[in-house]
Amino acid sequence: MKRIFRIAAVSALAFGFSARADVNTNLPVIVTGVSVVVEDQVITYGEITERVDRSASSLVNIYGGDRRQLAAEWKRLHDQEIEDLIDRKLILHEFYSGSYATNALETVIDNEVNRDIKRNWGNDRARLIETLKAEGKTFEMYRRDMRDSIILSVMRSQNEGESKKIIISPLKIEQYYKEHQDLFKVDDEVQLRMISIAQGQDAAPGAARKLADEVLAKITNGVTFAEMATVNSSDSYQKKGGERGWVERKDLKDELAQAAFALKPGERSGVIELPEGCYIMMVEDKRAAHIKPLADVRMEIESTLNGKERAALHERWIQRLKIKSFIQYY
Repeated sequence: MKRIFRIAAVSALAFGFSARADVNTNLPVIVTGVSVVVEDQVITYGEITERVDRSASSLVNIYGGDRRQLAAEWKRLHDQEIEDLIDRKLILHEFYSGSYATNALETVIDNEVNRDIKRNWGNDRARLIETLKAEGKTFEMYRRDMRDSIILSVMRSQNEGESKKIIISPLKIEQYYKEHQDLFKVDDEVQLRMISIAQGQDAAPGAARKLADEVLAKITNGVTFAEMATVNSSDSYQKKGGERGWVERKDLKDELAQAAFALKPGERSGVIELPEGCYIMMVEDKRAAHIKPLADVRMEIESTLNGKERAALHERWIQRLKIKSFIQYY
């Protein structure tokens, strides 16, 4: 009877929606009404649409030229957001239906709200309220969102306490390494130093080339490459004397890669002029394509496997909550 009452109570809302055509996908998007009921909570079409819209522009940028792929990715994102919202509702319901809620929670929320206002709003509550109003929200909605975030964090942290018991054995690491060799393949590499001299928009035509020629002449006359990079390079590697470490072909522009991989260890290039500026490179060492040894990637693999185990723990927890909960899709 309890479940029938829930369905009856929201059915009228579920059919009271309006639709719009999404300009990016031509798919119908429901903007009001109930999409899912989780116990005594509802997930509206508007909630889903709001979350999907946050990523819609990036989808258009990536898949805009392929309408079919764009529609498929939009649907995948849409379905994922629904499941994420369901997970949130399940966790919140578990909190309120259990023995977790205490008076101390309200104090924690008040303290976090005050910290947020001080940190992000210059300790000006009125400014926050005006901003919320412009977004169609109230302070009560803001505080409720803060409450939900705190509860979700606490509940997830409590559930993830089991993750402390996760042990990734050396055997598992070795097995993963053997089964995923492609992940650890490295193409031909050069150990590279590079001086980059940008052709500024306001600089005189040929200014970058003139400076690059002067720099190259000083290197030829005995000034160290690292010293000239520290003084003249215009990129983020300047302070490191132009040192870039081990670099694969794919890490460089084609023109630069071609020049770098043609050099032998200890050799340097001449001035390489491109539209954005000039480059001088020195190759300190080279090594052929290879697979990284297990010792170099052991910690990386352990972190990956630990993450998989933690995700599996979370999924099992959510599945347990789903089994004992009422969920109705519309």
